Amino acid sequence: MDSDESWTTEEYGRSHEGRVGVILADGTVPEPVYFDGISVSGSTVRHWSVYDGSDHPQRPRAHALRAECTCGWTVRPRTVDWEAAGDLPFREHGSRTAERCLEDWDQHTTAVHQTTIPLPAELRALLEDVAAAIEKLAEDVPVVAVKAARELEVTAARTAHCPPATRAPKTRRRSPQPSA
Repeated sequence: MDSDESWTTEEYGRSHEGRVGVILADGTVPEPVYFDGISVSGSTVRHWSVYDGSDHPQRPRAHALRAECTCGWTVRPRTVDWEAAGDLPFREHGSRTAERCLEDWDQHTTAVHQTTIPLPAELRALLEDVAAAIEKLAEDVPVVAVKAARELEVTAARTAHCPPATRAPKTRRRSPQPSA
């Protein structure tokens, strides 16, 4: 069973990560469902399909599903038609509604893309050159390619990727010293 399912785009990553959210009949968002495990601890699950009103473990019944994004965007909830479901498990009869949520989120990320300012051509060219250089390194010296990719992650964390208050502090880099 999936603990949750989320969607991302290569361009926006986790800043616009989408998922199917659940709305209960009273308009609230349910807590994750806890499943006891065979081992010492169980697990919590937020996947839309577990909100079927079952008793083992006790869990609420979804009234509606909606697309949600980590940026705070949501869309109008889509009501779950429990009458038409018959004896089908929620995972099956709710899947079309969940697919519509993905379509809603796709429209959201398209709208975001249409409103963003494109990268300056010079920067785009530099990034493409860096990507090509790392790909070449991956063929020749994979461990150096990993180091270069990590360097890009560090640079992103120090710059505009994170808000100023959460940026990683600049640290002085030390070169490894040979053993005496």
